[in-house]
Formats: sequence, C-alpha cells, structure tokens
Amino acid sequence: MYVCSCFGITEAQVKKHADAGACTPRQIASACKAGTDCGGCVRRIQALLGRGDCPRRELLDQRQEPAAVSALGDARLPEAA
Repeated sequence: MYVCSCFGITEAQVKKHADAGACTPRQIASACKAGTDCGGCVRRIQALLGRGDCPRRELLDQRQEPAAVSALGDARLPEAA
C-alpha cells in the first residue's frame, strides 16, 4: 500500500528504511523523500514508525534522565541489600 503518493513510496519501503535505522519522519524523508512534498503522509509515517526500539531515541532518553533525577532532589530509591 502506498504511504506517499507524491513520490510513490510504499509501507514496505518505509519499513525497510526504519529497519536500516531511520527513527523519525525526518530521517525517512532524508532516505526517500516521503513527506517532503504535500506532507499528507507524515502522520502515516509516524504511525508506521511507532514507539519501537530506536538507538537514537534511547540516547535521547538517557540524556533526559539526569534532569529528571535532579528535579527530584535528594529523594532516592532504597538500594537493594
């Protein structure tokens, strides 16, 4: 099924780029131009990408973690014995 009719990009092509490491609609656009003309397919691309495993997303989550911990102040979880 076509995702991007402007450039003739299929779901299979988007999934192939996602498997190769594209984690965001912008990265998909860089790989195959999908989403760069009318933009009508960007939400569908987002849905196909979902919230699955993504090395870049994991790195971003790790960067945000210290800020969340510092917001808690000195409140810490008890350590296992």
